[in-house]
Amino acid sequence: MVYQLVRLGLTEYFDQEKDEILARIYRNYKHEKPITKSIHGIAVELYKDCLEFWLLRMHGYCVSPLSFCWFLDHEEVRDHIEKHYEYFSNVLLNVYRASNLMLPDEHKLEKVRTFSKKFLEKIASGGTRGESIISSSHRKMIEHELSLPWMARLDHLEHRMWLEEKDAFILWMGKLSCHRSSLVHNQDILQLALHNFVLRQSIYRMELDVVKGWSETTGLSKMGFGREKTTYSYFAVATSVSLPCNSDIREVVAKSAIIITVAEDFFDMEGSLEDLEKLTNAVQRWDGEGLSGHAKTIFKAVVDLVTDFRVKCFKQSGKDIKKILQDIWGETFHSWLMEAKWSRSGGAPSTQEYLDMGMTSIAAHILVLPSSCLASPTTLLHQLCSSPYQPITKLLMVITRLLNDIQSYQKEEKQGKLNFVLLYLKENPKASIEDSINFVQYLLEQLKKEFLKHVLEEPCSLPKPSRRLHLGCLKVFHMFFNSSNRYDSDMDMFHDIQKALVVPPLIPKLKSPMPLPEQLGPKPR
Repeated sequence: MVYQLVRLGLTEYFDQEKDEILARIYRNYKHEKPITKSIHGIAVELYKDCLEFWLLRMHGYCVSPLSFCWFLDHEEVRDHIEKHYEYFSNVLLNVYRASNLMLPDEHKLEKVRTFSKKFLEKIASGGTRGESIISSSHRKMIEHELSLPWMARLDHLEHRMWLEEKDAFILWMGKLSCHRSSLVHNQDILQLALHNFVLRQSIYRMELDVVKGWSETTGLSKMGFGREKTTYSYFAVATSVSLPCNSDIREVVAKSAIIITVAEDFFDMEGSLEDLEKLTNAVQRWDGEGLSGHAKTIFKAVVDLVTDFRVKCFKQSGKDIKKILQDIWGETFHSWLMEAKWSRSGGAPSTQEYLDMGMTSIAAHILVLPSSCLASPTTLLHQLCSSPYQPITKLLMVITRLLNDIQSYQKEEKQGKLNFVLLYLKENPKASIEDSINFVQYLLEQLKKEFLKHVLEEPCSLPKPSRRLHLGCLKVFHMFFNSSNRYDSDMDMFHDIQKALVVPPLIPKLKSPMPLPEQLGPKPR
């Protein structure tokens, strides 16, 4: 039941019940239980063990992957699964899902992931001996799991997919039947999830209109150069992580992303070096005197955003964080200026020098640190912006830079810009471009495991809402730069945006949701 609530995006309505159930599951987990010997019992046991591990680790409990990797060490069980993998398709799918939460040095989990992936790929390719066992819907779910990394998925769209998936409530496949959770409860849950999704869509559309209005008022949407990404920015922020509806957080992150995009393009393609130095100095002094044109527009937008955010934080904590906000924006503009000087002078810093600067210029910290203060009222910005930054923030900054560079090196090579993939080739003349990409991908895999450890494990110096925002930011970058540079495309995100904000989910055999009231009241408990 808890798993279904998480997958459908309903946990905010059942926080107390969810926490009580997870605490009970954890108490049971700590008592070692004997492995069931019957073949049918193995499927049930393994399925429950996978869900248990996934739920507990996702919610901060310290659990070992050995709790469900046990079957690899039981030759008879492993051989039976290999021989009848079609009947274990949903079990293998959940084994693979559990392996998404892999932390550093979990070698057994690596083996389990490889084992489950091998048979899931067979099923996805259609090369199974039991076509009647694997429904087209179930095969589609397997293909989705294999093709799109978990960290590249946006929660809101995942909730929609789970709503529309007719096999979502199948627990495991049997030789003569499939086993589902309670049908009566399923209908009630799906109806609630449908209403909740449509409610969120209506809220998101209203907030997008507000952000668009701000973008037009500040002049950022009418700059006449570069990328206009107002809708992209809001869509990514709103759909990335399942947090209780908080308009202030979504708006401040979306507005920050819009400014970052426009400012980056100004530094990359529009401003003269003199213009860039003037704008950077103005941001660092927090004084726009002498600025004109695009530089003045960008500076005023930053000041407007910071001023509005200061007021919200002061109401919440009684603290004025103006100086800290100025500092993090100032260091980001400085990093853009340094990269512009490197590119225009033809200089080539070392990969380490570039990464030290690039982890700031990607500006991920600007998206998560101020918003963390709103997500967790007890968290002050000076705690988050300590020097150096918290490990989770530094990891986010490095990972997002490398994700960007691995998909943008071709464009940036043509533009004469610096890029980690290209600098690695300069430092390693015998390496090919494939070698460089493989090296960056290896780095990313190791860094993401370390990042996930900071997100999920307790105790942690940062509160959970802040860590969830860090995870959401990484998911957004991973989504945009998973297999191509989707952020620079004008139409690549169109269908996802429509599904997230406009088109209601299509669920057969469910009543259409009631029309929403014009004035949205508080959400029911």
